[in-house]
Amino acid sequence: MLTISAIIRVKKGYEQAMRDALLTVARHATLNEPDTLGFFVSQDDADPCRFTTYERFTDQAAMDRHNNSDTVARFFGVAQPILDGEVTLVTAQEISAKP
Repeated sequence: MLTISAIIRVKKGYEQAMRDALLTVARHATLNEPDTLGFFVSQDDADPCRFTTYERFTDQAAMDRHNNSDTVARFFGVAQPILDGEVTLVTAQEISAKP
């Protein structure tokens, strides 16, 4: 199982725009990507400008299909101008999960 974890910081005042953009990607993955086994989005209670995602893929091909989708491209179009700093991305092999 391949995973991507991301920490995303958005400029103050753009929290709802980022939330909406991330939830659009999550909905698309749920409805259209059977090999994307999970797409989790969180917003920090103490710092609503900080979001995290955790994405689970069956294999590299599934990750590539997701990352190369039109939906992800549209997300980056929305996200890029409202980001506050670099996005921290970690791509990894999942070694444990509670079913």
